Order: sequence, then structure tokens, then C-alpha cells
Amino acid sequence: MSATNSNLVSFSLGAAAGVAACGTLYWALQKQTSPRAARPNNVNGISETEPKEVSKHVEAETPPPATPAAPEDRPADAPESCPGVSSEQAGKSSSCAGCPNQALCASGEAKKKDPAVADVQERLSAVKRKILVLSGKGGVGKSTVSAQLSFGFSGRGMDVGLLDVDICGPSVPRMLGLLGQDVHQSSEGWSPVYVDDHLAVMSIGFMLPNQDDAIIWRGPRKNGLIKQFLTDVNWGDLDALIIDTPPGTSDEHLSIVTYLQDAKVDGAVIVTTPQEVSLMDVRKEINFCRKVGLPVLGVIENMSGYACPKCGHEERIFSPSTGGALAMCQQMEVPFLGSVPLDGRVAAAGDQGMPLSQLQPDGPVAKCIDKVINAILKETDKK
Repeated sequence: MSATNSNLVSFSLGAAAGVAACGTLYWALQKQTSPRAARPNNVNGISETEPKEVSKHVEAETPPPATPAAPEDRPADAPESCPGVSSEQAGKSSSCAGCPNQALCASGEAKKKDPAVADVQERLSAVKRKILVLSGKGGVGKSTVSAQLSFGFSGRGMDVGLLDVDICGPSVPRMLGLLGQDVHQSSEGWSPVYVDDHLAVMSIGFMLPNQDDAIIWRGPRKNGLIKQFLTDVNWGDLDALIIDTPPGTSDEHLSIVTYLQDAKVDGAVIVTTPQEVSLMDVRKEINFCRKVGLPVLGVIENMSGYACPKCGHEERIFSPSTGGALAMCQQMEVPFLGSVPLDGRVAAAGDQGMPLSQLQPDGPVAKCIDKVINAILKETDKK
């Protein structure tokens, strides 16, 4: 091999060695500056990974929403998603956020029975029959039925009270001819307004300075007035207390059921009209009664047909496309109390605050109301 070739080989080997050394040095520097990767540790044959560093500030997890409670276990002003005062999540669930009862529920105070329940029981201890008048749909004549039932009971010489808890639409004062009357207070509580010696009435309508004033109240304020009606009104001895409620299944109904839970309510009379649009809401009302343990005394079908004032012929105005209230009662296994025909004299009696028995004592509507009263007395006397 010539000297020139020998020099070329030596140079090539030296260059290759230099490149390799530089590569090794670069790899070593990169290894020192890069983050240390988690490496497996073999302990007793089990492969483990080094744990990552955990942040010292761990946020508390928000409890998941709870299953909504039954209406009777829920405060009147609580949201629909309330888990119930007896639940372990009461006041702690995410559904409790913003509820006015959250602090009480979280402390356990809400589990205790409201003292007003015992006060209501004592106040109504001299009332023989306690009857709620309900309706699923508005405009079916529930207040008219309540007023005429009250007139009918008092017409039999029975002492009866009519309590109007339709806070936003109090029509009872007009229907009983008591517009402009005032509620008086004494050491024994509020004195109801009397129609005659046998019929006493209480309504927020007596407290309004102007009958056209709108009552714009939220649930807690409604609840407070209903509690005051039940605890402060001095009814005395009554054969029956009829409670006229607003339509639906809302704050007023939950408040009434809650405060009357120890007062031995006889049950509810539900008013409907024949068409399915009304009946579909009445089914909800019946299911509400079952959920809260309120017996259903029966269903009244109002405006069942038009009664001609001249010949007495009755014509169906609201067509019972699904069989009317009678068929619904048979399906849901609740008593059917009777039908009240549509009659212009009913509207006249309501506007004038008079009992139908005075306008037309032998008319079809008066006879139907009397029949319904007999059915109610038969149901309540069973208890």
C-alpha cells in the first residue's frame, strides 16, 4: 500500500471516530436535561409505576343530584328536585343549591315536624268533617261547587265553614254575597265572616283594599298565609269545613296537606267537566292525592249538559269523547258523586251570592247538588 493510500485510510478512521464521539456526547447531554420518565419498578415480581405528584389543593367534589322525594317529604317552597328532608343528602345535594331551606335541611332541623301541624290539629279538633275541593283544570266551576255545597250543608241546619285558599283568585266572597266585609281579630284569633248563623267564610278577598288588586306572591308567602288561616281562624264547632283550593297540584295543595296531616282530613272532592282536556288533568290530581295519602271522596262532573229552562231537556255541550267522568272514575277506581248540568241560573247565583235553592229549589241543578251532598255525607260517615 502506498503512503498516500495509507494516509487516506487513517484520516477516514479518525473522522468516523470523531463523529461517533460527538454523537455520544450529544446523547449524554440530552439525557441530563430532559424530564425523568416514569420507570417501572419490579417489587416482588409486580411491575409498578412511580406515582405522579398530586396537587396539594384538591377541590371537594359536589354531591350528585339526589332522587326527587315524594311531595309529602318536601317543603312547600322547595324545588321539584328536592331529595326530601329525611334523606341523607338533604341540604347537601346539588339540587339543594339556592333552596331557602338548605341550611335547615343540612342541620337536620327540617326533619322535625313543623309545630304548626299540632296547632292546626288542636284548632280544628271541633270540626267533624274536613273536605278539600280540588280540580286539575281551571275554569271547571270548582269554586261554584264549593259555594253551593256550603249553602247546601247550611240549608240542612249544619254548621259549616268555607275556607278559600285560592290566594291569587279569591272568588268566594262574591259567590257568597260577602263583598266589602272585613275580618276581625280578637284574643281567640281571626273571626270568620258569617253569611248566616250556620255558614262562616274566610278568604284573602276580605283583606284586599281593592278587589281588582293583583296578588303577586311567591310560594313561601302563600304558605305563610295558609298556615295563618289554619292556625288563627276561630271556627268553633263545625259539622263540616270545606276548603276551596286553586287548580292544579302546587304550593297551596302541598301546604294544606302538610298542615292537615294530623287533623284527620276526610278526603277530597274533585271537580271536572266531561271533555278529555279536563279529565287528563283530573287523573293527575287523583294520582297526587294517592301520593300524599289524601283519600278521594269522589268526582263531580260539572257542566255535564245544558238544561233547557223551559222544557228541562238536557243537551251535551262538552262532548265526553272518552266516556266522561263516570268512565274515568271506573277506570281509576274512585267514587262518582254525580253530574251537575250547565244552567244559566248557576252563574246568576254566583254573581248574586245566593244559593241555588232560593232561585229554583226544584230545578235540576239544585237537585244534583243535594244528591252530591248526600253522597259526600255517606262517604264521610263511613269513617
